[in-house]
Amino acid sequence: MAYTILHALAPIFIIMLLGFWAGKAKLIDNSKVSLLNIYVMDFALPAALFSATVKTPWQGIMAQWPLILGLTLSMWVTYAGIYFLAVKLFKKAPQDAAVLTLTVALPNYAALGLPILGSILGEGPSTSLSVAVSIACGSVLMTPFCLLILEREKAQATAGERGSALALLPVLMWRSVKKPIVWGPLLGVLLSAFGVVMPDLLLAAIKPLGLSATAAALFLTGLILSARRLQINQVVITSTLTKLLIQPAIAWGIVLLLGLHGALAVTTILMIALSAGFFGVVFGNRYGVQSPDAEAVLLLSSLFCTLSLPLFIAMTPGS
Repeated sequence: MAYTILHALAPIFIIMLLGFWAGKAKLIDNSKVSLLNIYVMDFALPAALFSATVKTPWQGIMAQWPLILGLTLSMWVTYAGIYFLAVKLFKKAPQDAAVLTLTVALPNYAALGLPILGSILGEGPSTSLSVAVSIACGSVLMTPFCLLILEREKAQATAGERGSALALLPVLMWRSVKKPIVWGPLLGVLLSAFGVVMPDLLLAAIKPLGLSATAAALFLTGLILSARRLQINQVVITSTLTKLLIQPAIAWGIVLLLGLHGALAVTTILMIALSAGFFGVVFGNRYGVQSPDAEAVLLLSSLFCTLSLPLFIAMTPGS
């Protein structure tokens, strides 16, 4: 079990380490990563998410509604709790809190989902479908929250766009929806729902772009981290423990409440128990928001999920 998890985590640490080394060695200016960020956020990740969702059969998505419900509730409850603590208790700025909460609440489905779930349940169409559904849940139902807050703070800091959050909501929603990282997977879900089959030529054309997404995002994350100094504080400790223990415990409770068992229960808990994802850090960098706390949580959760994952796998009903 431990080897399986380490085997899945190894590429993450290696690629992030390469990005970190490139920044520290000044091979790349780690203070100017906007071009790489544009590539990741506007091209590579949207292509990967679109491909994953458009190729997921709508009937398959609907058949996995317990997984969708379990993942969504686990992510939303965690997001609300961490955002409240970050703003009210730790007095963080809303945009910093948004980056931190997305990092904590959204697991690393893209990089860890398939290798770890496949090693536990076996690789096959059902496993790939579950991972695709998890990615769709995160990209469509989670990332817009962070984008709305980041866009709101950006709008309120711009002359002529001041006003209540409610009054700005239509503008903010439009700005968020038109981001490729949002409309890419959303378009894929809609096309799947209407039974539209994309031409194989088109999917083959964007496949290399999608395949580069995870590696490019991890390299960018390492590059961003090379410009920071790792800080361990109360916010980081609380957020890391929430990611590794509390959020999977929430998913475990939801699994019991819904009466799930077997592969579906394992998938729901295992997907949530993955380490923190890189989306928050990459999003923040795109908006000029630096969050050392989010970066520290990303590193620590990736390291210590080797201990927490086996615990929740063993606790899974029917596993």
